[in-house]
Amino acid sequence: MPAESIGLRRKQTAVKFLEMVGAGKIDDAYREYAEPNGKHHNPFFSAGFKALREAMKENALQFPGMRLTAKNVIGDGDLVAVHSHVVLRPGEPGLATIHLFRFKGNKIVEIWDIGQPVPADSTNQDGMF
Repeated sequence: MPAESIGLRRKQTAVKFLEMVGAGKIDDAYREYAEPNGKHHNPFFSAGFKALREAMKENALQFPGMRLTAKNVIGDGDLVAVHSHVVLRPGEPGLATIHLFRFKGNKIVEIWDIGQPVPADSTNQDGMF
């Protein structure tokens, strides 16, 4: 398969994974798109995808109205970055996030994430998105 097609598939997979997680379909997202023994770099949770998956499930229970909207997606080799707007509760400004995924074949094997609150009032008229 041409590298271009693989890159597009990985971008689509990263976005679909995040959308499914945002919709509370965490187990389905991991089953379909992630390697079970993958690793993540979120400092607030124990190592391994199992711990991150459980934290995501707890988050979904705490924020059942959460919505994630992918704004930009960039791919380079086995890495895909997704810039998103995450709203935990309807009506709140939410967070600007970036998830960086490393792939092996068609599966996510590693995840990094960073987030920044979207201020209710900003002097920057360009906004965060």
